[in-house]
Amino acid sequence: MATSNIHYSSIAIVIVVLIVSTAFMVPTRVTAIGVCYGRLGDNLPPPPEVVALFESNQIDRMRIYEPYPDVLAALAGSNIGLIVGTLNQDVQPLALDISAAQTWVGTNIVPHINNANFRYINVGNEIIPSDMAQFVLPAMSNVQSALVANNITTIKVTTSVATTVLGVSYPPSAGDFSDATKEIINSIVHFLAVNEAPLLVNMYPYFAYKDNSNDISLDYALFNAIRVGGASVDVVVSESGWPSTGDFGASVDNAYIYNQNLINHVVKETPKKPEVAIETYLFALFNENQKGPADLEKFFGLFFPNKTPVYQLKFT
Repeated sequence: MATSNIHYSSIAIVIVVLIVSTAFMVPTRVTAIGVCYGRLGDNLPPPPEVVALFESNQIDRMRIYEPYPDVLAALAGSNIGLIVGTLNQDVQPLALDISAAQTWVGTNIVPHINNANFRYINVGNEIIPSDMAQFVLPAMSNVQSALVANNITTIKVTTSVATTVLGVSYPPSAGDFSDATKEIINSIVHFLAVNEAPLLVNMYPYFAYKDNSNDISLDYALFNAIRVGGASVDVVVSESGWPSTGDFGASVDNAYIYNQNLINHVVKETPKKPEVAIETYLFALFNENQKGPADLEKFFGLFFPNKTPVYQLKFT
């Protein structure tokens, strides 16, 4: 999760890149809604109960931030589509040594390949821009090579970025990536296009609204006033959510309205690509009492740790 005051309309620029990165893909119908399963809490239920919670709510997409063995074991037989991440501190070693990527794949993917329904390996979360950004593409390439060496061709390798990759974000027609990220992002987009993989984007209209409430209306941020053209292309939104308490504009009502409107928005088929829904992962499954440093980061959960809903969403 990245906090940012970038205008919500900046997602339109990210979508432009995604059009390029998916230009060679054959559109297929997908279930649109997944949920991010974070584990920064000391009071969360065990993974088998979490998988059951996904299934009972008909949520068939999950994102985890590292390859927890107990989660991968619990997913056996569930057919829940999975995004699994590498730890950010592992990206440089994966980039510099192909044997590190082979070990990572051999340890975390190969033993579970017949049980977990892997969709994407997310190499690094919001590393771009940073001093580590230079290692993202080589790490992706090495992980891809390790998958191929194990005859695994069904898993796409990608990375996730925050809207901080943008330099100019408003108005959308003038938008562009920042000078610090443009060269790296362009190379990554080429890799994704060749390998028919999407770019993952973490976006939080909440922070744009909180930091610019004089300029951005609450209705606009909550999808009550739909942005023109934003749903006309494919995009994998790997994180998006709204806190239920903890700061300005954070409330149970606003969190419910945002997430339900987001669900309703992204599951709609669009005129230009009627066979493709916008795959989106809500952040997050639980309120996590060890997240921070900002207090509001503890309150993005759709469920309390006892598995009761913070508010009742319709996922389908």
